[in-house]
Amino acid sequence: GTGTGAQRGCGCPSLGTYLTVSIEPLPPVVVGDAVTLKCNFKTDGKMREIVWYRVTDGGTIKQKIFTFDAMFSTNFSHMENYRKREDLVYQSTVRLPEVRISDNGPYECHVGIYDRATREKVVLASGNVFLNVMAPPTSISVLAADTPAPFSRYQAQNFTLVCVVSGGKPAPLVYFKRDGEPIEATPLPEPPVGTGNWAPRNLLHRDLDDTKVPKSLMDEGEVGAGQAPATMDPPRGLAAERDPVTETIPETVVSREFPRWVHVAEPIYYFRHTHAPVSDGTVEARATLTWTLNPQIDNEALFSCEVKHPALSMPMQSEVTLVAPKGPKITMTPTRARVGDTVRILVQGFQNEVFPEPLFTWTRVGSRLLDGSAEHDGKELVLERVPAELNGSMYRCTAQNPLGSTDTHTRLIVFENPNIPRGTEDSNGSLTGHCGFRLVLALTLTVILELT
Repeated sequence: GTGTGAQRGCGCPSLGTYLTVSIEPLPPVVVGDAVTLKCNFKTDGKMREIVWYRVTDGGTIKQKIFTFDAMFSTNFSHMENYRKREDLVYQSTVRLPEVRISDNGPYECHVGIYDRATREKVVLASGNVFLNVMAPPTSISVLAADTPAPFSRYQAQNFTLVCVVSGGKPAPLVYFKRDGEPIEATPLPEPPVGTGNWAPRNLLHRDLDDTKVPKSLMDEGEVGAGQAPATMDPPRGLAAERDPVTETIPETVVSREFPRWVHVAEPIYYFRHTHAPVSDGTVEARATLTWTLNPQIDNEALFSCEVKHPALSMPMQSEVTLVAPKGPKITMTPTRARVGDTVRILVQGFQNEVFPEPLFTWTRVGSRLLDGSAEHDGKELVLERVPAELNGSMYRCTAQNPLGSTDTHTRLIVFENPNIPRGTEDSNGSLTGHCGFRLVLALTLTVILELT
């Protein structure tokens, strides 16, 4: 704004001594720009001093940033003046070459002149202006809430995208798009506590769903023969859906599963926007978009988060494509495992980019893992000092995210280790003595049969 200082300290108005001060208003400026503060004052008196202040802490602290004292200086280079009806009009300027967020706030220009009558008494006046410093957002990212998360083929579930925008001042306008089209969402004042007590209207009516009783993948022809019937309780994952004892699977099986339920209604989106101040004067904005996920139509859908901000010439954007895991790439090291080696089975990637982050679960078909556990979570399965008895064992990696699930099976082939005398395998492994010798021979023969 513009401030005009009132005449103070002059008792001789008849002599015409006066002083008026005003600061030109400033439009908002962007961090890094140069800005010039201009203080205009008109007087018929003699200059005494000009002082610029930056005001902080609600006006309690005034930091002096520029001073001109006529008693000790004859340099008027910082000022311009011209005559108008016998009056002197001055303009004092202060330049800030690279504005920072910390420069945001009010500034004051104080001017003092000598009274014409006494030539000693000083008349003071001041003006003020507010410098509004804006900062464009520095980062934007789209995340999935609650990841990694399992896939449910028996029950619809809510899904939430989170857009995080940092470094902006003032708070930006954040909105979502799907496949390039703006999403009309219902404002959500409070985040959902859980899917159990916060259910959008388009959740399936479970009483009308005839898929509550799980069926084996065999029923849909998704996997070949040898599949055992599933249990009557909804499974926790794919591993729980198969009978590991009777299952027989060839080595390079990759299977995917999709929801049994069909949901054709248009999704209802719920939107929530919050922002929190940061110590540097900027804000962190978070926008969430929640809806009932339908993998049949949401798989490979492109969602983008866009930001409008007065310090940006064009919207800022970050986008993600929702994709179910497909075609996991499994590697095993060493490639030729021998008795006693430590074997690492690792998921290195997929045929496509997967979002959200998958959940990985390892199981051993027909038995427990080497450490005795039923399953192992993570991208890597480590088998310490493999015994000969693991030769031919099959391992399943289940990779899943809320959009779908895929299974990959790999078989472990264990070769004889010449550095370990026959019959002296460790307790993890096999028999000792002569029986152990015959076991190693049998395994070697098995390897030959596998390779041919």
